[in-house]
Amino acid sequence: MDEGRGGSGTALRRETGTGRRGARPAPGVRRGPWRRGPVLTAAALLLGLLMLLHAEIPNGFGNVGSLVETFLPWSGVFVPLLLAGALWRRSASATLALLLPVVAWLNLFGGLLVDKSHPGGDLTVAEQNVDAGNHDPARTARALVASGADLLALVELTPQATSTYEKQLADAYPYRTVMGTVGLWSKLPLSDTRPIDIMDYGPLAATKPAAEKSAANRALRTTVTTRHGALTVYVAHLGSVRVNPRAGFWTASRNIGARTLGTAVAADPGRRVVLLGDLNGTTDDRALTGITSRLRSAQEVAGNGFGFTWPAAFPVARIDQILVRGVRPDSSRVLPADGSDHLPVTATLSW
Repeated sequence: MDEGRGGSGTALRRETGTGRRGARPAPGVRRGPWRRGPVLTAAALLLGLLMLLHAEIPNGFGNVGSLVETFLPWSGVFVPLLLAGALWRRSASATLALLLPVVAWLNLFGGLLVDKSHPGGDLTVAEQNVDAGNHDPARTARALVASGADLLALVELTPQATSTYEKQLADAYPYRTVMGTVGLWSKLPLSDTRPIDIMDYGPLAATKPAAEKSAANRALRTTVTTRHGALTVYVAHLGSVRVNPRAGFWTASRNIGARTLGTAVAADPGRRVVLLGDLNGTTDDRALTGITSRLRSAQEVAGNGFGFTWPAAFPVARIDQILVRGVRPDSSRVLPADGSDHLPVTATLSW
């Protein structure tokens, strides 16, 4: 009789799931909304922490921190995906957890969604990586002239394309300077122009011929004479970056150039400074802190939207920059595609 009662009790406990602490609910028993979707809840919290603590992600292996910061604005894409999952699972905990990434994203990028431009401006500047493989540089030049920019910085110039740009831009821009693969065309006089050596020549640096260095030069500094006074202008094209399965996010050449350029800008005595160029990095990337800590982004101050510039077919990052010190950006925008693999950027500036 005891055995029968014990057997019945055991069977009952197995059926109801009450015999062991923490046992799974019996079939047909639903979890409450606060216990559903634990994986979605954890994913939402991790996403929010990624946004809040992105600066703490180490760069020791594969420059993971810089890679995350390059595409950080796109982290917001995961919010509606997680929300859809939370609603499908009817998970109150996952829905509530999504508040963290939403607030973090808005804190980081919400200001970019508002149009901060306003009328005015004493000077219009423009910049574009014109693409060494551009099959129609004449078309690109005509589009840039139509922008009406007073200063036009071009990077990734080739000897063949440079002659085309010189011919197409001559009437609109009587002043120009080209050093290696970068150049500046101007409606205003230029002076005190010199190259900025941002290249890493490795152990052969001491033996590298000066002519070869000049041909490969990727940055310059010049002074523009305006009716308001002198304006120091840098034009730069930092080294390329690569995503490699072995090395991760390879940025060595770019980082060396960024440090050199940042040092030059920091030491520059000019009161008004503008940097125009393809920096192969966004202003969120910690590797560019030496530059971005001393210059403001025209897009962030007076733009409308993220201003992505690369690749031109489907832009995912703004790596072409207009950065300033001592002048006020009034507006900043991205121009339509014109044959290059980068979109041109322009900004109006006031004293």
